[in-house]
Amino acid sequence: MPNENRIENSETISTSEEDELKRIRLKKMKEIVKENKQPSIASNYPDAPVKVSDNNLKEFLNQYPTIVVDCWAAWCGPCRMVAPIIDDLAKDYSGKIVFGKLNVDENQRTAMQFGIMNIPTLLIFKNGIEVDRLVGAMPKKHLESLLTKYL
Repeated sequence: MPNENRIENSETISTSEEDELKRIRLKKMKEIVKENKQPSIASNYPDAPVKVSDNNLKEFLNQYPTIVVDCWAAWCGPCRMVAPIIDDLAKDYSGKIVFGKLNVDENQRTAMQFGIMNIPTLLIFKNGIEVDRLVGAMPKKHLESLLTKYL
């Protein structure tokens, strides 16, 4: 048989079948290389709160599936109490939840858009849509228990 090659288990394979196998192997190798070059989704998540502003909020909300935005001001005592908790949660939930910080004094347009009347206020977004808000300072354990239902 002129168009056949012998393989180890004594079966024969035609040249066209061999070419097809080579094509499949090459395609699979390219897929594997491509997967290895792309970082995992979780590695793209920041492990610290991201500074959010009037100018970048829309883009930020469309970048990750689950986002918590801390609306705060420098003069606000309870905001300063919540800040280290938000920092810890950003590390603890990196790859799952992204945290942002919005200074309401510097970004009044966004504060008005979301009707922020009291601070600290945490806005919770799923796929760019506000699904909940938490107002006031609270302990880390309590905040964590409220946020885990959005994972």
